[in-house]
Amino acid sequence: MLVPSDNYSDFSSRLATVRARVAAACRSTGRDPASVEILPVTKNHPPVAAEAVARAGLRAVGENRVQEGVAKRAAADPAVHGIERLAWELIGHLQTNKAILAAAHFDRVQSVDSEKLLRHLNRAAGELGKQLPVLLQINAGNDPAKFGAALAIAPQLLEAALACNHLRVDGLMAIAPLGATPVETAAHAARTFGNLRELRDTLTARYGTSLRELSMGMSGDLEAAVAAGSTLVRIGTALFGVRG
Repeated sequence: MLVPSDNYSDFSSRLATVRARVAAACRSTGRDPASVEILPVTKNHPPVAAEAVARAGLRAVGENRVQEGVAKRAAADPAVHGIERLAWELIGHLQTNKAILAAAHFDRVQSVDSEKLLRHLNRAAGELGKQLPVLLQINAGNDPAKFGAALAIAPQLLEAALACNHLRVDGLMAIAPLGATPVETAAHAARTFGNLRELRDTLTARYGTSLRELSMGMSGDLEAAVAAGSTLVRIGTALFGVRG
C-alpha cells in the first residue's frame, strides 16, 4: 500500500504517470492537455502530502473535510517552497453549520448543493470581506448515494448563486456513481459527465455566464471525464495511494 512520504521523487513519479494519462486522454479527443488541471486530493493523508504538491508547483490541493483541511493547512511546513501559494479547495459535502469555517480557511468550495448553503456561505464571505469562489455540485448521475442538486433544479440553484454578491460561481462539479462491474461503472461515468457538460452548456447559453470549470473525474475515471470536457480532475489514490 502506498502512503504519503517526504520522498518527493515518489510523488513526482506518480504525478508524471497521471499527467501522461491526462495527456493521452486529451490526444484521443483533440484537446490540449493544458486545459485539464490535476487537483491532488490529500484527504486522510498528513501535511507532507500537501507539501509534496507545493514542491511540484501545482496550484492547489483538495480536501473532503473542513476540520481536517483547516488543521492540515496550519500544520504544513511554512519553509516548504511554494506552500504559501498553495490554494486549498473543499471538495467534500459541507454542512451549513461549518460554512463560516469553510469560508475563512478554503480558497474555493466545490460542493455547494443547496440555496441554504449558498446563503450561509455568502453571509460568511461578506463578514470576512471577501468574494469566495464556488462550484455548484450537481448529482448529474442521479445517484441517491451522492450529494448534489438534482439536474432539474440546477437552473434555480445557479440563479440563487448569481444573486450572491460575495460568491463567484466558477462552474460545476459532479461525482459519478459506482457500478456493480467495471463496465457498468464506465457507463455511469460517461453518462454522468456527459450530463454535466450538457447542463453547463445549457446554463451558459441561458444565463450568459461562462461556468468555465467542470470539476469531474477521479483516479479511476479521469479518461471518461476528459473525453466529456472536464477542466479539473480530482486525483487522490493514483497520487498518494489508499489510506484511511
